[in-house]
Amino acid sequence: MTTRRQWLKSALAAGAGLPLSLTIADQLMAAPVSRAERLHGIEPFRNGKLVLLGSNENPYGPSDKARKAIVESISEGNRYAHGVAQELKKVIAQREGVAPEFVLMGCGSSELLSLTGMTAGLEGGAVLSAFPTFRLLMDYATKFNARWDRVDLDANMVHDLEAMASAVKPDTKIIFVVNPNNPTGTIVDNDKLRSFCMEMAKKATVFADEAYIEFLDQHEKKSMVDLVKQGHNVIVSRTFSKVYGLAGLRVGYLIGQPDTLKKMAEKQIWGNNNQAGLAAAKASLEDKDFVAMTRKKNAEARQHLFNYLDSKKWSYGKSMANVVFFPAPIDGKTILEETEKKGYQIRVWDYQDKEWCRVSIGTLDEMKGFTKAFDQVIS
Repeated sequence: MTTRRQWLKSALAAGAGLPLSLTIADQLMAAPVSRAERLHGIEPFRNGKLVLLGSNENPYGPSDKARKAIVESISEGNRYAHGVAQELKKVIAQREGVAPEFVLMGCGSSELLSLTGMTAGLEGGAVLSAFPTFRLLMDYATKFNARWDRVDLDANMVHDLEAMASAVKPDTKIIFVVNPNNPTGTIVDNDKLRSFCMEMAKKATVFADEAYIEFLDQHEKKSMVDLVKQGHNVIVSRTFSKVYGLAGLRVGYLIGQPDTLKKMAEKQIWGNNNQAGLAAAKASLEDKDFVAMTRKKNAEARQHLFNYLDSKKWSYGKSMANVVFFPAPIDGKTILEETEKKGYQIRVWDYQDKEWCRVSIGTLDEMKGFTKAFDQVIS
């Protein structure tokens, strides 16, 4: 019987002559499938034999409080979760200092990014982003015939805000900023980003994706939510998938102007709330100790990878999140094949006619094992 891996390899081979966005792999992966991954074949499903360092997941979660809440929620699994979703929406609104109508709940931030892209495409015009970045919003916009304008990151792998401002056109509908960025984990200077958002919001909707912001110390002070409260044309997205460790339970939300969110809510699938996910999310919001532990352990494991890259004198984005991006020292296909043989799964990206390794941060032991294995692969 053909395995899913064999099936996907066959599908990739069959689609090799098609535009990348039309291949089956692009439908299965949140990030673009690189040339090396198409040649190697990439398994987007879980494999218990591999240490998974390819999806920026939290290796420590869900927290004990979230697990307890999940168990307790099972008795309500026979009920639709509309009421629970509304309760969590109120909790989030109070936490963020806005009225509930400024919050839109979603099945992970991915659904909300897709809805935003769809809305932009249906309205006509263009979306603008840095590149490389998390591209789901732009992918959905282009599916609905929007144009995607890209601006390369600067030499430090950070959003080039001046170049992005210069790239805004009369038909630009969305200006997309991910901070910290994925795949680089780099951050934009807070004052510069705030000024950029305020000025650009006069020309288009600024979408600030803050999926990784909880990895930053005093992250509340670095959020753009206060700009929403001041009335600016800004949307902020958050997720419970990263620091909170709930990637498989799919809970996220937007904070934005009510009229803007209403246009997106009209396109949502009915009844997509998850009892267990909502319960876990609510419990996670109250678990500051778990967030602090995740941030601390992630920083320690990330520093180990930094030390390894520094010992090789390789450049890399100075990540503040749970992902590191650096140029591939040998061809990407070999890296994928040989690291997988040694028990580790990572990603390879294409950028500026080069191949780049994107490595998620696991536990400290996992990162020690990875750097040892990677050193053997490239030697």
